[in-house]
Order: sequence, then structure tokens, then C-alpha cells
Amino acid sequence: MPIIGAVADDLTGATTTGVLLARSKAKTAVFFNEEAAEKGKGTENLDAILISSNSRPLPADEAYEKVKSATLSLKRMGVKYFSKRIDTTLRGGVGVEIDAMLDQVGEDAVAVVVPAMPQSRRILVGGYSVIDGVALINTPVAQDVRTPVKENYIPRLLEKQTRRKIGLVTLDHILKGKEAVEKTLQEKREEGCEVIVVDAITLDDVETIANACIALNWNVVAVDPGPFTAKLAYGRGLIKEETSDIPEEEEEQGKTVLIAAGSATPVTKKQMEVLCEDPRHVRISVEPIPLINGGDEALDEAFRAVHKAADMLESEQPPRVILFETALHGKLLDLEREDRARGYAEGMSANRINAGLGTIISQLLEKVGQERIAGLYTTGGDTMVNVCYQMGVECIRVTDYVIPQADIGRLVGSYDGLPVVGKGGLTGNDHTACDIVDRLFKEAARK
Repeated sequence: MPIIGAVADDLTGATTTGVLLARSKAKTAVFFNEEAAEKGKGTENLDAILISSNSRPLPADEAYEKVKSATLSLKRMGVKYFSKRIDTTLRGGVGVEIDAMLDQVGEDAVAVVVPAMPQSRRILVGGYSVIDGVALINTPVAQDVRTPVKENYIPRLLEKQTRRKIGLVTLDHILKGKEAVEKTLQEKREEGCEVIVVDAITLDDVETIANACIALNWNVVAVDPGPFTAKLAYGRGLIKEETSDIPEEEEEQGKTVLIAAGSATPVTKKQMEVLCEDPRHVRISVEPIPLINGGDEALDEAFRAVHKAADMLESEQPPRVILFETALHGKLLDLEREDRARGYAEGMSANRINAGLGTIISQLLEKVGQERIAGLYTTGGDTMVNVCYQMGVECIRVTDYVIPQADIGRLVGSYDGLPVVGKGGLTGNDHTACDIVDRLFKEAARK
């Protein structure tokens, strides 16, 4: 029976937390929604279950209901320890999603918010979020198309989103050790704080916080990008030391990695430019406007890309990589403007683009067969959801990461065992896409 359960606001977030548990020898699976989790086969043999609520861009009331529903599913499945996985850049309605989980897990529950992910150079100091040495509001996430973040002081950000009192434990207390953290957490609780934000700059800091919470014997809901959840599980004796699982096999020859790039960030654009410097890697640009318009126009554009890729795969020298992208060529679309022009609900244009990428990948696999494909690589949580949904995937059994937040798993259900990597649009350096492709070929060769 799964003992650890987490609800993430998108799929790549779920895999990021799941991989930390999987690297620590916990049998871990990530599901696209609560219905899939409750219907999943063999879930009673898992140690940890993560559910994506796909709620990050939703209005507050809808996000609340999504997280509530997923939390209740985890309770029905017997989960004892709960986590609310949040984005390292605090996008979405974090506060309302905390409320949704706390309302379901007991009146004595307290949310301990540790937004740090030191592995990815995401830290919290004095309540202020710093991303790779840059204040959060000065990073590209501040201009995110769907969920921009305009507040750098996390207690103030949460106060606007939750009905609960917020407390803050600053770094000076963390550096004094576990007993000092225990004392300060207890003081905040006695002040009536039900949501307590805690500074951290290293994994040792995160471990100190986790050990203090365990010593207090609180009903803690871990609110974090993954490290705090993992340190709590380790401190409770539920998982082992974290280790990597890099295959020793040589690259699988004669196969192709398929990439669906749904992210439009400068980071992703640069990564794909570097990747495509290799003449064995080809790019198929998919026009976004037909996908947004929908109907036959969208299908025609999708099938154009499918047929072009199929011809390449069936040639004497198939490409090592085929990249499908909608936002890395031409002028970047204002998707809010596209929604307004068509009278769409907010976010529909983005959803249709991602659904189009999902259709392309699923139709191509159906046409050429799994045996020609080394693995899948998606950028952006919404893209990964749509690709897996279109393919009829049941869940993802996560195993490892290439770098933190570039997570490796294998599909369960349709195309069973096919390696997959999901990566957020802001993660990595210029060569990360190349490293992911290399790792997928090694995973494909693993027997």
C-alpha cells in the first residue's frame, strides 16, 4: 500500500518529486489525474503515488476542487504522509492549493513550506526566492505567458492566496540546528500560524527542517518542490539513501528520439538550437495557428508533420532525433490575444497547441511502431500531459534524472516500457537537451 502521496500542479512537477523518491529505492509512479491513479493496476505494490492535478493555470475555485479531489483519492488509497508539490518558481495558486489539501487531511495539520531546491540552485533567504543567483521576479518566469509571478517575498505571495495565517522561519534559526528550528516552528504554531514558510539554501538545511518536524511529531503537509518531501521520508525510515542509476550500456543504434517542445522559453530555444547543430538531428516546425483554429485545419497540420517524420524514419538513414516545435521558429505568439480574438476561454489556445503536439507524437508512433523509437522527450508539463494522454498511457514509472528537474521514467500501459524524459522549460544549461538525448539512447539499450 502506498504510504507517501503527493499532488502536483503539473506533470513535470510530479515527476521531479517522484524521481527523488525513486532514486531512494521507493517504488514510485506518477499519474495524470486521480481517476487514473485509482484505476491503476498494481498500485497496492507502490511506496509512493504522485497525482498531477494540472491546476497551475486554473482559477482559484477550480484549482481548489482539483487538489481536493486528488487528495481525497490519495486518502482512499491509504496514503499516510501527504505532500503538496509546488513549482520551484511559485507559479500558480499555491496558497489556495495548500488550503485544499489542509482541509482534507485533518484539523491538526500544518503546512510547512520549503520552496528550496538547492540541486537546481533554487533557494529561499529571508523569505525571498532566489533562482540561480537572481531574484525570482527578475527571471523569465516573471513574464510567463500563463502564470507570471510578480511577488518575490513568499509569505506575502501566499497571504494573497490562502485564508490561513502565515509564519516565517528565517535562515538564522536554521543555521542554529534542529533544536532551534523545533523551538521556532513551535512558536509560530502557538501564534496561530497554519502555513509556515521556512528558509533553506542547502540540502543540509532542508534535512534539518525535516528532522525538526519529525521530532515535533506534527501532522505535516510538506509543501515543496521535492527535496523536503524526500528528506521527511528518509528521516522517517521510509526510503534509503539517494543514488543514481546510470546505464552502462552503449547507445542504442538505429533508433530515433522524438522531442515535443511545447515550451517557448529562451532556455528551451537555446537548448534546441545547440541540439540541432548536429546534422543527425532534424527539426520539424509545426505552425501553431492551424492547431489553435482546430478542426480539419489542425488535423491537416498535424498529419503533415506526421507524414514528413514517417518518411524520415522509414528512410535508409533515419535521423537520430526528430524535434517537433511550435514556438521556436518565427514570431512568438501572444496566446492571450489569440484566445480573445477567437472568443476562447483563457488558456484554450495553449491547450490546443499542446494537444496538437500530442496528436503528432501518438499518430507517428502508431504509424511507424515503438521498435523504431529510442524514447520520448517533452518540454513543459502541459505538453507531456497531452502526449501521454493521446498515446493512452496509464502512468509513468519514474526512475532517475539526467539533471534535477529533467526526469527519466518508463511508460506504463500503451507503449509499455518506452523511456521518457520530461523537463520544465526553464531547466538546464545550453547542452542539457544533448545530455537528455544521450541518456535516452542508453536507457533504450537497457534490457
